[in-house]
Amino acid sequence: MPDAEQLLAAALTAARGTDVRRAERALDRLVVADGPAVDAALLAHLVRGLRRLWPHGWQPVDLDRIAARRLAPRGARLLRDGLAAQRREQPGPVPPWFDDQLAELGARWDGDAGWLNRRAEGDRITALRDAVDALVLVEGLPPIAVLRPPPGGPAGAPRATAPVAGSRMLDRVRALLAKAESTTFPAEAEALTGKAQELMARHSVDAALLDATAERPDQPSGVRLGTDAPYAAAKALLIQEVAAANRCESVWSDDLGFATVLGFPADLAAVELLHTSLLVQATAAMLHGRGERSTGSGRGERSTGSGRGERSAAHRRRTKGYDESFLNAFALRIGERLRATTAAADREAAAERGGERLLPVLAARSDAVRERVDQLFPGVTRHRLQVRDAEGWNSGTSAADRASLDVGAPPRRPVRRGR
Repeated sequence: MPDAEQLLAAALTAARGTDVRRAERALDRLVVADGPAVDAALLAHLVRGLRRLWPHGWQPVDLDRIAARRLAPRGARLLRDGLAAQRREQPGPVPPWFDDQLAELGARWDGDAGWLNRRAEGDRITALRDAVDALVLVEGLPPIAVLRPPPGGPAGAPRATAPVAGSRMLDRVRALLAKAESTTFPAEAEALTGKAQELMARHSVDAALLDATAERPDQPSGVRLGTDAPYAAAKALLIQEVAAANRCESVWSDDLGFATVLGFPADLAAVELLHTSLLVQATAAMLHGRGERSTGSGRGERSTGSGRGERSAAHRRRTKGYDESFLNAFALRIGERLRATTAAADREAAAERGGERLLPVLAARSDAVRERVDQLFPGVTRHRLQVRDAEGWNSGTSAADRASLDVGAPPRRPVRRGR
């Protein structure tokens, strides 16, 4: 009988193919094979596969995000186990951010012996299937942009920048945005969101001027923000608009389900906070608008059994068109208003501190961010928006007016896409 390594190799090959019966037969052979040997082979393959990903740009949180999209829940948990097991064997220096991400994910390792059975919950064949699927995912991931120094410290990795997550200003911004999300009064949400953007814009100016005098100034770094279905393109557009308002650049990798935002540390922190809050506000407003629309369109309608399926399908199509148009309009409108708030804060700062000092600093930082985008994403393309529902577009624009300040702004732009 073939050994565990051969059986695992056959199972992986079959899982990558399209022959379901072949994959099930290969899995059956794994089930009846020597359990400890199969578990050891699975773990060894998983640890090797994960170790190969770090120099190619992947981070633990990136893997967890894509595992949640492509694997069963238990498969995603098995991958977190693998992350902890791989960390135990990781050679070379390990940067603090790596361990912070593992702690955030709750990745832990309880020992090699019987590791898969502990997750099997009495169903070993399903646990084996989930483990094989996790391995196929890990071994099939493409290289992505290296945003932080990976474990092992390879030459040429970007220098780490100082975290800003614990600053008092960001605590104030979080409090403002939390109130904006919870209030039922549009005018209050508008004022709170606008004040939050104003604080972040001023903090960005302060950080830029301080960094300009530093012996080792910061360099642009990056974060990845998820763009899960449904309406992934609209969510990517919202990230791009918030990024532009905070001196950052965003590129959407739609096949991998995330947008990469590049910028300086204070600006990246602002993008993460504001994007999260605005997505909550946009989704709540969209659902409210959808409910009002359904109530209005349903008046006087009567249905019969023969056409109910067709009407239901048509209603789903109309709802999807409304939602996409709403979120796209919200993103573009909110971007205009946030950029105008930033521009006003810059003008005020220039008047207080001297434009001849501030403006060259801000321009140099913008140039550095664009240069970093060109280095990491030389093949960026543009993705045009499609507006399928005028009512959704108008409602989304109105919702954005209620979520931010009512001032003018620069022209609109399409989403940028790249690998």
